Amino acid sequence: MNIGEKYSFFYSTPPLSGVRVTQEEDVEYRTRNVAKVLYIHMLGYPTHFAQLECLKLVASPKFGDKRMGYLGAQMLLDEKSDVHLLLTNSLKTDMNSSNQFVVSLALCTLANICSTDMARDLSPEVEKLLKSSNATIRKKAALCACRIVRKVPDLMENYVPLVRQLLNERNHGVLLTGVTLVFDMCHIEAETLDFFKRMVPNLVRMLKTLVMSGHTPDHDVSGITDPFLQVKILQLLAVLGKNDAETSDQMNDILAQVATNTESAKNVGNAILYECARTIMSIRAESGLRVLSINILGRFLLNTDKNIRYVALNTLLKCVTGEMQAVQRHRSTIVDCLKDPDVSIRRRALELIFALMNKGNVRALMREILAFLDVADTEFKGYMCSSIATSAARFAPNKRWHMDTLLKMLTSAGNYVTEELVTTVVHMITNTEDLHAYMTQRLYLALQDDISQQPTVQIAAWCIGEYGDDLVAGGLNDDGEDPIDATEEVSPE
Repeated sequence: MNIGEKYSFFYSTPPLSGVRVTQEEDVEYRTRNVAKVLYIHMLGYPTHFAQLECLKLVASPKFGDKRMGYLGAQMLLDEKSDVHLLLTNSLKTDMNSSNQFVVSLALCTLANICSTDMARDLSPEVEKLLKSSNATIRKKAALCACRIVRKVPDLMENYVPLVRQLLNERNHGVLLTGVTLVFDMCHIEAETLDFFKRMVPNLVRMLKTLVMSGHTPDHDVSGITDPFLQVKILQLLAVLGKNDAETSDQMNDILAQVATNTESAKNVGNAILYECARTIMSIRAESGLRVLSINILGRFLLNTDKNIRYVALNTLLKCVTGEMQAVQRHRSTIVDCLKDPDVSIRRRALELIFALMNKGNVRALMREILAFLDVADTEFKGYMCSSIATSAARFAPNKRWHMDTLLKMLTSAGNYVTEELVTTVVHMITNTEDLHAYMTQRLYLALQDDISQQPTVQIAAWCIGEYGDDLVAGGLNDDGEDPIDATEEVSPE
């Protein structure tokens, strides 16, 4: 059965045979059948046979038919289809319509399925609609402009002069799309940054108005005025202030106001605070402001929402290099995240702990890591063993502590240790003569407790074979002390 037979209902006439169908009735049946095809498309079946029918509905003078046709075009057409180009003339005609709803339909469709050729052909209409007196049309035209500059960056120069007008709007929808257009332009073409940096005072003033304004029913979300626009402005400020001290200075005051005046009791406020912290860490902000952003993320770690804790750990991991001391203040909270039931949070906490490790805190953090290694998920153990070996080699206070750490790792998760690490441990023991007897003893006792870890057995067998005389001469000394917690130290060579 071919496609036409399988979906024969699409081409069916009214149920009464012999009755002549008028053009209006034919369009009505076509509209119903296109709606059925859209449902079939959502189920995952092929529906390319209905593409031309959507174009016929788009050409209908009735708004209901045109709406169904544009909806079908957005779902069924793509840039690879030749039918896609046949829609260009209908879009151009409707974008010049006197009916704002028809213009809105055309703009929505263009914003969703615009191709390179359509962008070049319809860009003049979009530029004209950006100057429309209707706020809804300007908003949708700005979204079309976003799609056009992504498809054809060469057309960006036509839209740059129109942006300033969009950012002076009172309508929040137009402001949001205007800021989005500027954000996309800055990412696509770095040369536009210098031009848009002149608009930073406008953006700062706009953000200050949102933060300090009272209750506005039209834009209020959980007591906060238009959080979507606030977040988008913060994202744009992060791009404009990156690696630019002068532009960053213009933002410092407003970012401090956002960080201190935004309510964090609800998720809406947390979203703004998170974006504010990211913006502060992206620009050349004052040191006090950067510490404030780290403290915001530290408070997020105490939140009961798993998503908030995850993004806090992820962001702290990115900024730990530049603000090590500020992040260190939240070390205990980060370590507590290892006990979180969510596996993704535990993974991010592990990565952050290894990034925080240095000579001053290696003993305390390594003790926590080794304790977690005993109960860690199987998927973590390979990564942990590799990271423990690397951190111990970099920050070990002395040779004995280094050896004890590696031995504790081997006895806890030796089967996840690589062959290269086994060779490295043997080489270290060979080059540390004053610890030959000590390590041989410890390895022998480890074998008595457990022989299931093959790398541990390999290293122990080699040491006993090489330094067995020291083992017999010194006797066995199992004092029960955990060498990782031992206070006795051997000075590094």
